[in-house]
Amino acid sequence: MRTYRQLFAVAEFRVLFGTQCLVMASVSIGSLALGTITYTATSSPVLTALAMFGGPLVQLVGSQFLLSLSDLLRPRAALLLVGATMMTCEALQALPGLAWQWRFLLMAVPWLVMSATSGTRIALMSEILPSEAFVLGRSTMNIAVGVMQVAGYGAGGLLLVALTTTDLFLVSAGFLLLAVLWLRFGLSDRPARASDRKVVRRTREVNRHLLSSPVLRPLYLYLWVPNGLVVGCEALFVPFAGRSAGYLFAVTAGGMLLGDIVVGRFVPEPARDRLIGPLRLLLAVPYLACVFVPSVAVVAVLGMVASFGYSASLPLQERLLGHTSADTRGQVLGLASVGLMVLQAIGALLGGAVGQLLGHASATPSAGAARAMSVMAAASVVVTLSLSVGLRRSALPQATA
Repeated sequence: MRTYRQLFAVAEFRVLFGTQCLVMASVSIGSLALGTITYTATSSPVLTALAMFGGPLVQLVGSQFLLSLSDLLRPRAALLLVGATMMTCEALQALPGLAWQWRFLLMAVPWLVMSATSGTRIALMSEILPSEAFVLGRSTMNIAVGVMQVAGYGAGGLLLVALTTTDLFLVSAGFLLLAVLWLRFGLSDRPARASDRKVVRRTREVNRHLLSSPVLRPLYLYLWVPNGLVVGCEALFVPFAGRSAGYLFAVTAGGMLLGDIVVGRFVPEPARDRLIGPLRLLLAVPYLACVFVPSVAVVAVLGMVASFGYSASLPLQERLLGHTSADTRGQVLGLASVGLMVLQAIGALLGGAVGQLLGHASATPSAGAARAMSVMAAASVVVTLSLSVGLRRSALPQATA
């Protein structure tokens, strides 16, 4: 299975891809609305970053106890549970006059549910597709994320001109309703991948094994930390560009989309693996130019080029699957997803804090935000270089987890 035609000939893969598009459109529009409300109410870059990227911190707590449910729940039921919870909370966000503190609580609830099911969608995809098609399928799912972030943030930026943030939350809930219905009637009801009912014990044992492995731990860190620090740059788009931030999010998502298409579809496996380091550096280096406080248009170009580097996650996840067993695949991929989003949330908060600090020392808040982007990018470059030695262990043919 080497082509998109063959991939989309699999009916259930089409369901996973289509519903991922709907979910990401909802997330993009909803998070832009929440970030805009929060910045208007508080004028705080830190709280704005927390509103848009802080959900995974809730997921981190839940994943310590519930992540093995990714393998212990029936896949369709798990996806329906997440979709219905997200839809309900987005609909409640549309209530008029809701204080931003209550909005943060509604933002947190779906992430707590997702802490139990993080790896379900990708693990299910690995069952639906043959093993040699995993990277093509994974890159195609990333394309769904990239396309709908482009469309979602772009449309959200346009809709904010004509509609209220309340209207945006209702649009977001509508997308999720369509996703829930499509999942219910488009997927077969498969059994769980594992039967151990001691959820907390299994979760903690498998997590401990994965994170204590000298082969897997560097893989996870390389997947999480440089990426998270660069998201700290993106978390500053709203303080930097105001209502034009939606367009910055859209073009950076476009860069991520292009990287996933090129690396996932056209780069052969050996070359893909060798590109991990260069792609991680590409993810950060363009943002170093933000120290000169460029215009919004220039930052858009820098962000699009940098976001091509997100495609390093494809060969990194390929290595993870090569070193782990099938009965823990949901938790392996779930831990990768949870850790990635948690480090993105931490990076966003760090970026917001640095932006707030530099904003006081700069002529304008936008200048402080631009310089904070260059600081976060420099930190990502340093971490990428420092983790390179440990990453080599997972590339050795004789290495085992």
